[in-house]
Amino acid sequence: MIGLTIDEIAAAIGGSRAGAEVPGTTLVSGPVTTDSREVVPGGVFVAKPGEHSDGHLFAAGAVESGAALLIVEHEVDAAAPQLVVEDAVVALGALAAEVVSRVRALGRLRIVAVTGSNGKTTTKNLLRTVLERVGPTVAPRASFNNEVGAPTTMLELTEDTRFLVAEMGASKVGDIARLIGMAKPDVGIVLKVGLAHAGEFGGIERTVEAKSEMVTGLLPEDVAVLNADDPRVDGMAERTCARVVRFGQGPSADVRALDVRAHSRGTDFTVQIPGGRRAEVRFGVLGEHHVSNALAAIAASLELGVDLDDIVDALGSVTLAERWRMQLMGGRDGITVVNDAYNASPDSMAAALKTLAQIREPGKRTIAVLGEMSELGEYSGEEHDLIGLLAVRLRIDQLVVVGTGARRLHISAINEGSWDGESTFVETFDEAFDLVTRLAEPGDAILVKSSNSAGLRHLGDRLGEWFA
Repeated sequence: MIGLTIDEIAAAIGGSRAGAEVPGTTLVSGPVTTDSREVVPGGVFVAKPGEHSDGHLFAAGAVESGAALLIVEHEVDAAAPQLVVEDAVVALGALAAEVVSRVRALGRLRIVAVTGSNGKTTTKNLLRTVLERVGPTVAPRASFNNEVGAPTTMLELTEDTRFLVAEMGASKVGDIARLIGMAKPDVGIVLKVGLAHAGEFGGIERTVEAKSEMVTGLLPEDVAVLNADDPRVDGMAERTCARVVRFGQGPSADVRALDVRAHSRGTDFTVQIPGGRRAEVRFGVLGEHHVSNALAAIAASLELGVDLDDIVDALGSVTLAERWRMQLMGGRDGITVVNDAYNASPDSMAAALKTLAQIREPGKRTIAVLGEMSELGEYSGEEHDLIGLLAVRLRIDQLVVVGTGARRLHISAINEGSWDGESTFVETFDEAFDLVTRLAEPGDAILVKSSNSAGLRHLGDRLGEWFA
C-alpha cells in the first residue's frame, strides 16, 4: 500500500482511534490483509467477522506478527493502534478507494476491469501477462474478485503502478457497481452472461442486469469491450455511453479470431484488428473457448496502447490460464489428464467436453469425470440433463459421474445413449480414482470437471500424479 498516516486512514474509513496511543502522523505503508496468517511487519490487519469465525479473535496474533495497525469493529485487547469502524468490509473498500484515488491523481495509472459468468480469472491472467511487459502491473491473486478480494488487490497499488487489472465478480445486483465505486475502469470488459450463479441472482435477466454494471457507469472517454458472440453481452452496447469495441469470431467483431485450430497443446488462431491488420497467435492454453478470453485481452490491451506484436508475443508465453483450469497433466503411456475442476457452469462444462472430443487421438478413447455444477437454482436439474445428453452426442467413450449432486447427469446419459456401462455413477473421490485408474488405457484423454464446491480438482491432481 502507498504510505498513509493513521489520521489519513481514519479519515478515509471513518474510523475512531483506540488501542495503543501513537501519533496520528505515524506512517503506515505495509500490506493490508484480512488473513492474520498473511500479516507482515508494518502491515494492516482488518478484523472481518466471517461465517465460521471472527477476525477479532486473531487480532492479537496479527500484532505478534508485526501488524502496525488494526481496523476493527470493536476495540480488542492487542498492543497496537486501532481504528474502530461500523463495518470492517465497508472500511476496507473505502480505504481501497482512497488509495486508488491518490494513485490516479499522479496521472499514470490506467485501470482495466473484467467481469462475466465465465473466463474472468483467465482473462485477468492474460491481461497481467501482457501489461506487465509494458509497466508495473497489479492484478489479483487467484479469484480475488469480491467485496474483500478486489479491494485487497487495489491496496497493492504503489506510486509507480502503471496498470491495475481488476477482476469483478458478483453474486447479486449491485456488487459490481460497488467495486466500480472503488476503482472505475478506463476499460471495462464483459465476457459472457451464462447460468453460472443464476440461482443466486434469481434468473438470467438479473444476471444481465448485474453484469451490465460494468459498463453503465463508464464515461464517453472510456471503452466498453463486449463479446459480440454473446447476444446478451452485445446488447449492453445500448446501456453505455462509452465507446464500444467488440470481440469474437463473428463478422461484427472489431477484434476477430479467424481460422481457429484447437489441438492437444493449445489453440492457434489468426487475429484481425481494426484496420485489417492480422497476426498469428500460438496460444498454449487448451480449449477453443479460451480464444474468446484471449480476444478480450487483445482488445483491451490495444486500447491501453500496447502494440499487437507485443500482445501476441506475450500470449504465446502462456501455457496455463490458472491452476485447475484446463490444466494439462499426466503423460505416462500417452495418457492425458485435463484438470478443469476449479469451476463449472453449463457453458464451461460444455466447452470442456467439446475440447475433450477435439483432442482425442485417432483410435484412442476419451474419459470424462464429471461432478456437480453448483449454484444453478431452479435450472440445476435441466442443465445436468443437458450435459449428460451432450456427453453422449460428442461420443465420449466413458463417463464417470461423481457425487449425488450430479446423479441426474448420469441418468440422462444412460437414457440418451442406452449405454452398457459407458456411464458409471460413484459417490466418492476414492471410488472414482479406483475406477479411472482401472479403466484407463494408453493414449486415453481424461477430463476432470466440476464446480469448486464439488472438490474434484483434488481428484484431478491425484489422477495427474498417478499418470505422470
